[in-house]
Amino acid sequence: MIDTDHIVLEKDGEVARVWLNRPHKKNAVTLELLHRLDEIIVEVDNDPDLKVLVLRGRGNTFCSGFDLDELLANYVGTTTAMEVAVISAKVCDRLYSMNTPSVAVLEGYVTAGGFELMISCDFAIASDDALIGDFHIRRALFGGAGPIYRLPRMIGIRKTKELMLTGKLLTGQEAVDFDLINASAPADELDKTVADFTAQLTDKSPFMMRLTKMTIDRGLDADIQSLMVMEHLAVGNALQSEDAKEGVQAFLEKREPKWVGR
Repeated sequence: MIDTDHIVLEKDGEVARVWLNRPHKKNAVTLELLHRLDEIIVEVDNDPDLKVLVLRGRGNTFCSGFDLDELLANYVGTTTAMEVAVISAKVCDRLYSMNTPSVAVLEGYVTAGGFELMISCDFAIASDDALIGDFHIRRALFGGAGPIYRLPRMIGIRKTKELMLTGKLLTGQEAVDFDLINASAPADELDKTVADFTAQLTDKSPFMMRLTKMTIDRGLDADIQSLMVMEHLAVGNALQSEDAKEGVQAFLEKREPKWVGR
C-alpha cells in the first residue's frame, strides 16, 4: 500500500484500488492529489499483473469536486487560474485513455471535479443513494476536464444540457435510467456488485482488452471509412496475437484460457 495525505493505492491481486483520501473534505481534489493520481495511472498501466483500476473515495463519498478553499486562495481572480483546468484535463484524459479498464465506485457526492473523474472512467457503479451531477453552474463555475466533450458522447446533447444547465443531482438509480452509469445497488450490496462487475474484466486477455478499449474510444472521432480501416488493422493485430491462438485453442479443448498478454 502506498499512502500520501491525499490518495492511497492498494494492489490486491489483479485489482488496483485507488482511494481518494480526504474524507474530511468530501475527498475534494487538490493539485497535489491530481499529480499523484497521474503517477498512479502510469504505474498501474505499466504493471502487467494489474487488470483493472477501481477508483473510489474514503468516508462513503466519492468526490465533491476541486477544493474550493484552495481554488479561492490560489486561483480565483489570478492569471494562473487556467492551470487548474489544464492539469485536471490532462489527468482525466490519461485516466480515460489508459490501457487498463477503470471503474468508478460512487457513494455520497459525485459532483464537479468528482463528476469529471467519474465520466473519465470506463465504467461507473453507484450506491442507490449517491448524488451525481456536474453541479458547476450552481457556483457560476465551468467544468474544465471533460463535460462538454465526454458527456454528450455518453448521454446525448439534450441530457447533457439538462445536467449542465440545471446543475441537478441524480441518485444512483436515476443515473442508471439516464444512461450515465452502468449499475446501481443498495449501499450494503455495493461492494459485491463492484466485485462481480470487475470479475468480468480481470478474466479477459489484457492484450485484447487494450486493443478493444483503444478502438472503442476512437469510435466517435472519425468518419466510418477511416474507422473501418482501423477495424481491419485491429483484426489483423488480434489474429496475430498469442492470446487469440490461446483463446481459440481453449474453446476447442473446452478449458479456461491462460492469457500471456500479447
